[in-house]
Amino acid sequence: MIRRNITSFEEAEQYLNDTPKFTTKHSIEATREFLEKMGSPDKSMKIIHVAGTNGKGSTCAYLTSILREAGFHTALFTSPHLVDICERFNIDGINMSHEDFLECFNHIYNMLDWEALASDEGYHPSYFEFLFFMAMHYFYEKNVEWCVLETGLGGLLDATNSVHHKEAAVITRIGLDHMEYLGETIYEIAGQKAGIIEKGAPLVYNDYVPEASKAITEAFDRVNNCSLNEKNNEENVHKYAVSEKLLLMCENTSETVAFSMCDGYYNGVRVSLDTVAAYQTENAMLAICTIEAVGLSDVIDAETLTAALKKCRWAGRMEEIIPNVFIDGAHNPDGIRAFLETVLRDGLDKSKRSLLFGVVADKNFYSMIEELVEAEAFSEMTITPLHTKRTADISQLREALAKYDGVNVRIADDPEKGLRQMIADKGNNNDMRIYVAGSLYLVGEIKKAFMDEATAI
Repeated sequence: MIRRNITSFEEAEQYLNDTPKFTTKHSIEATREFLEKMGSPDKSMKIIHVAGTNGKGSTCAYLTSILREAGFHTALFTSPHLVDICERFNIDGINMSHEDFLECFNHIYNMLDWEALASDEGYHPSYFEFLFFMAMHYFYEKNVEWCVLETGLGGLLDATNSVHHKEAAVITRIGLDHMEYLGETIYEIAGQKAGIIEKGAPLVYNDYVPEASKAITEAFDRVNNCSLNEKNNEENVHKYAVSEKLLLMCENTSETVAFSMCDGYYNGVRVSLDTVAAYQTENAMLAICTIEAVGLSDVIDAETLTAALKKCRWAGRMEEIIPNVFIDGAHNPDGIRAFLETVLRDGLDKSKRSLLFGVVADKNFYSMIEELVEAEAFSEMTITPLHTKRTADISQLREALAKYDGVNVRIADDPEKGLRQMIADKGNNNDMRIYVAGSLYLVGEIKKAFMDEATAI
């Protein structure tokens, strides 16, 4: 491997995109060793670590919104990005600039042992590890107080799990995804996600899936060496389960979702979210319980909390990009089910809805299509390939749909062209609604293509 002089944002991004060609994921020990070589920048900030299958990004967004509204200098590291790689690094609501990206990239790049790498030895970070190190350097340089850190894949072996200390571990809803890496059952996958639990640090977790909750609570007890006599005390002090019992749905309109909390410091407080996605209530509740878990409920009053949640936006999650066109990052069977729950609450008849669907080939798109067809939510479905090597092609999608009768399927050879045709067919009929779902790649492509139109409204 030969060291190069990288002088532009574009060169740095391309280098990272090429990284998987010559390196692999490393152990947590190797990642932490490099973090320590950097001077352990993570030790300068209070870290809330978030893992899960669905809802990680939204939970992180709600958390950072609350912390910012309360006046804390707050950083957020998430993945993947939709349009610009700098979306992954955010401080106080502002994404990293291309100039800062290049500086952070070169800081890490110049720390590599190039003499060893020239002999095909030494440590070179994977794509995600490199971005994680850049985030830690960037947040340290900007002197952030709180850092909300989203895992990339899994939890136990994720690069972000190399940090030295966490104020809390948060685990969102668990579903069947990335099974080739994390396990074949909910229990096994939840066990991997629960690898972010740290001894002595509070745990906040989604308690909607019993099999997942079992794995998560067992991991918590094991990490904290809970005996039978200590178990109840440990649960009361350190463990916060977010279930349907903790919230009362008040309203779900075409523009907002409102609920009130039924437990904890903010008991009875009504929260309004600026989204039509009912599934965001559980993610907002996770954020609220995390604020309690890290001891900030005494300094963040209900007015600040509710204002922060009302202001929060998270791109690509039931987002209306132009009037009556909604994009959603549902990219696995559980995500599709949550997506459909919201779709079926929009007050429209099936004849008034259409769907643009595209997916990557390594997802369980057979189950995703089954959920979509059996819901009978759309008058027609347009299927499209994505601009990625991972895409499921049209023949694969047609095969998955072949066993279903009466499904009105159209084909588009390009996501943007497909959506523009759907919009043209809808015309000026404001009673018609178009949804886009199936992959974050698809959502990112559509957002990028429609950025000018979205800015205009």
